[in-house]
Amino acid sequence: MRAIHEHEFEESPGLPAPLPKNETVLWQGSPDWRSLAIHVFHLRKIAVYFALMLAWQVSQLYDAEQALSVWLMPCVTSLVLASSALACLALWAWLSSRTTLYTITDRRVVMRVGIVLSLTFNLPFKRIVAADLRALNDGSGDISLKLPEQDKIGFFHLWPHARGAALKHPQPSLRCVPQVQAVGELLMSAWSRQGVAYSVTPTTEQNSSPAMAMRLNA
Repeated sequence: MRAIHEHEFEESPGLPAPLPKNETVLWQGSPDWRSLAIHVFHLRKIAVYFALMLAWQVSQLYDAEQALSVWLMPCVTSLVLASSALACLALWAWLSSRTTLYTITDRRVVMRVGIVLSLTFNLPFKRIVAADLRALNDGSGDISLKLPEQDKIGFFHLWPHARGAALKHPQPSLRCVPQVQAVGELLMSAWSRQGVAYSVTPTTEQNSSPAMAMRLNA
């Protein structure tokens, strides 16, 4: 059975209103929740941390002269708590993916985000100063959009759909998009048709693939 997303019940999925007749949707997609869990919520790193702490706890409490239940129960409690925390992070990533829909039209980028409170960010191409594409090893990746200084959006209104390194001037980001290279090329093509010049240069951000990374400059 196919999973149903809540935005599928909207008149115009992922959009605040029906598109004008002279505007066309070129692409719509959501974050890959597994990639989101690993690269945005850092599930793998936190799991390694918990594993190390649990191993340290076992080494400190182990006593061959005591009954097994005496030193093992605190470790089991820690394991249950750690597993619950990891499950909550995974669930958060899954819900973020299900309630997010990114849209690229021939005129703008629209981000429909929010688990409890749904927000829609409308980003016309003419208001985008630059864009960075960061490809991850699994083929997904991020496309971060730099806006003019006067068009500031609160970081916590955007997160986790914001570039982590840009706190002073938050950049809306399409996070963990599957097949990000193809999406980036589509965005470049649509953006250039609006009369915006762009250049392509490699980036050196962590976890990026230099062969798939590009920067677009208005």
